[in-house]
Amino acid sequence: MFRPFSANGMRNLSIEGLLTPRSPTKGGAMRAAFSLVELSIVLVILGLLTGGILAGQSLIRAAELRAIPTEYDRWVAATQVFRDRYMALPGDMRNATAFWGFVAGNASDNYTTSCNTTPSTDMRTCNGNGDGKSEASIEGFRFWQHLANAGLAEGNFTGMDDGGFSVIGKNIPASKFGGGSGWQRHYISSPYAGTTHTFAGKYGSLFVFGKPSPSDYSLRSGVLGAQELWNIDTKMDDGRPATGNVRAYNYGPPCTDTAADPTNMNAQYQLDSNTRACAAYFIDR
Repeated sequence: MFRPFSANGMRNLSIEGLLTPRSPTKGGAMRAAFSLVELSIVLVILGLLTGGILAGQSLIRAAELRAIPTEYDRWVAATQVFRDRYMALPGDMRNATAFWGFVAGNASDNYTTSCNTTPSTDMRTCNGNGDGKSEASIEGFRFWQHLANAGLAEGNFTGMDDGGFSVIGKNIPASKFGGGSGWQRHYISSPYAGTTHTFAGKYGSLFVFGKPSPSDYSLRSGVLGAQELWNIDTKMDDGRPATGNVRAYNYGPPCTDTAADPTNMNAQYQLDSNTRACAAYFIDR
């Protein structure tokens, strides 16, 4: 016989009906499903962050590489401005002491050994010999002091080697490229027969980009990868390490694809190497 439900019975049935489908097992399964979705979201976010970091690192490195030709152009322009203003090359200037005083020796406008063995702590300086070139060992260091004295380079430079070495920020300027890199002014007589570090050929006045060597005043310690120097060389010159105005310094594997043969004008950059073993010459055009 049919008996109608009471109000309490209806209430209890409704409550039981609502509770029965939501068993702990089913609720647990639902919670697990949401966890998988959340995990997927986290993985996607991590992937995006990793990709963003790698892309950011590539962009930073590309900006650092662009600083090298920009700085080179700046030093070329500064040298020309100095020459127009003083009728001489920085470092090679025969009458530099007439403008800025002499750091040691005497007040003569002659090129004096006693002067060039004394580091400068202010604008007082030494003269060059006026032969139209700034060799690295003496005039190449005064080059930067003269530019700074003329307001064409930032910093204070001693104007001489530091115990036979180049020191970034002390006697040569740093590069914004970083990695301990800097610039040096140099002159290589032409024609040059070549060495285990420098290809043979015509050079003359030039700028050197690299990292100071632990054994002498050169900047032949590598700071660029072969692909990086190839990129710069291709944009500025001929893309070849042994020819043109941009050349590899401290060549040979892993910077170039051949052994250290200074007469091999067909050498190529070792583009499959990621080792930062290259320094560079930027020869005056």
